[in-house]
Amino acid sequence: MVLHTPAHWKEYELIDCGNFSKLERFGNYILMRPEPQAVWEPVMNHQEWRKQAHAEFIQKGSYAGEWKTFKQIPDHWNMNYKHKGLDLTFRLSMTGFKHVGIFPEQAVNWDFLYNFYTKHQSKEQASFLNLFAYTGGASIAAKAAGADVIHCDSVKQVVSWARQNMELSKLDNVRWVIEDALKFVKREVKRGKKYNGIALDPPAYGIGANGERWKLEENINELIYETAQLLHPTNYCYILNCYSLGFSSLVVENLLQSHFPKHQGRETGEICLQSKTGYKLPLGVVGRLESK
Repeated sequence: MVLHTPAHWKEYELIDCGNFSKLERFGNYILMRPEPQAVWEPVMNHQEWRKQAHAEFIQKGSYAGEWKTFKQIPDHWNMNYKHKGLDLTFRLSMTGFKHVGIFPEQAVNWDFLYNFYTKHQSKEQASFLNLFAYTGGASIAAKAAGADVIHCDSVKQVVSWARQNMELSKLDNVRWVIEDALKFVKREVKRGKKYNGIALDPPAYGIGANGERWKLEENINELIYETAQLLHPTNYCYILNCYSLGFSSLVVENLLQSHFPKHQGRETGEICLQSKTGYKLPLGVVGRLESK
């Protein structure tokens, strides 16, 4: 098993984690947020956390809640990610669902995509399909490397957010699709489309643009079957990222082995963030394929 930990963030850091919470710095602002995987004791005590934090998310239900602010913090602010040729800018905001518009651990996949598209460019522009694409970190990383990008998410508001991130990063010409991922993929298969790169980052549960129900355990096998038909046969990369407390890296490895039996050298493992206080916070499992 491989541990994937972003090593190039300057504007983000995980300060401490534990007691089902995490203390993080996003640019100039420090936030306290719930984290169900942080079952251990934090190194710093609550008073030390509270002294540093600008705001804390107070969970009121399964997902929703509200922010309690301690210090002045704007409604939204920008944050940069720079590594090698990547120079991305993200707009951040404190939402009612504890998210701020970015999953910092996904920088390991942005680097992977940027490296693939810069290595495998040919006379014909390489294509990339980003499913469950959220605010577009993977989309704009691939676009920065010259890919022809389709960004698919069922939530109109986050697609608009992704467009803002593209513009802030001084990029353009991403194609935006507001639709249920499985429906869109099935239609692309019928059209005979092929993509050089596909990324899937599905939620454990979700509702599509027209009320379609998504449950990871029930739908992921079918989605991988369909996306496997869309992948270019010789020049390709594929990312399956899952954040679910019930999924191990072996589940991801078996799914990729089942649908891509001819591919040699599958890479599977965990994505984590390294805290300043020494803990490694697990934040999902990932499997990746790349043509040689």
